[in-house]
Amino acid sequence: MNKERLIFVTNDDSFRAKGFAAAIEVAREFGRVVAVAPESVQSGKSQAITIYDPLFIESRHQSEGVEVYSLSGTPVDCAKFAFDHLFRGQRVDLVISGINHGSNAGTNVLYSGTMGAAIEGSFYGCPSVGLSLTDHDAEADFEAAKHYAREIISSIMENPASENLCLNVNVPNIPLSEIKGVRVCRQCRGIWLDEFAPMECEDQKQGYMISGAFSNHEPEAEDTDEWALANGYVSVVPVQIDMTHYKQMEYLERVLG
Repeated sequence: MNKERLIFVTNDDSFRAKGFAAAIEVAREFGRVVAVAPESVQSGKSQAITIYDPLFIESRHQSEGVEVYSLSGTPVDCAKFAFDHLFRGQRVDLVISGINHGSNAGTNVLYSGTMGAAIEGSFYGCPSVGLSLTDHDAEADFEAAKHYAREIISSIMENPASENLCLNVNVPNIPLSEIKGVRVCRQCRGIWLDEFAPMECEDQKQGYMISGAFSNHEPEAEDTDEWALANGYVSVVPVQIDMTHYKQMEYLERVLG
C-alpha cells in the first residue's frame, strides 16, 4: 500500500452493500481510502444530482487509513461532495465505483448510478474504474471480482494513461478458476425491452412496476462486452465522455446548409 495515495470509493447499491465493502477492501491495498456511498439504494440514477433538497452526510466507519460515509443523495452527489468539499485542495489518485451487484455492460452504462459516479470522478482528472459483477444477489461471491479489480487497477496505476481514463469493468458470475482472462472490448449494441406491470396502490391510484430484458442486437460480435461476459471473460470498456456523434456532423452540415 502507498500511504501517499488517496483513493475515493463509491457505489449505487448503498453503503451497506457487500460489493461496496469488497471495493473498499481492494482500494485499501493501493492507498488511503475515503468512501462516500448513498444512504439508500440508488440503482439506475445515472448522472442524476440533487438540486432542491439538502444533502446529509453521516460517518459510518473510521479506522487507520479508511473513512466511510453515507450521503442522502445519488452516486454522483457522492462524487461531487467528495471532490468539491471533502477533498478540496487535495490530489485524488483513483476513483473506484462499485463493486456493483449486477451487470453494467451494454447500454446499462447509460443508466447505471455506479458508472455515473465513475464518469463523474473522471471529470476531475483522475483515473476512474466502475466495477460490476453479473450477480444481483445481496450475498454474491466477490472473490473473482476483487481478483481482477486488483489486476486491472495495478496495471493502470503502474502505467498511467496519457488522457483521462474511465473504465467500465464487468466480471462474469462464474468461479475465478473458470474465468479465461481480460478482454478489452467495445460496448455492444442493443436496447432494453421494458415491461410495465400494473399494481394496486393504497391510495387507489393505478401504479406500474418496470421490468424487462436486454436485447443484444449483435450477439455474435466477438469484440463486445456482452460476448466477452457470455464466453467467460472479464470485459473492460474504456468510456468516452464526449457524446458527440462525429459521423453525423458532415450529414447535418449538408442538410442544414
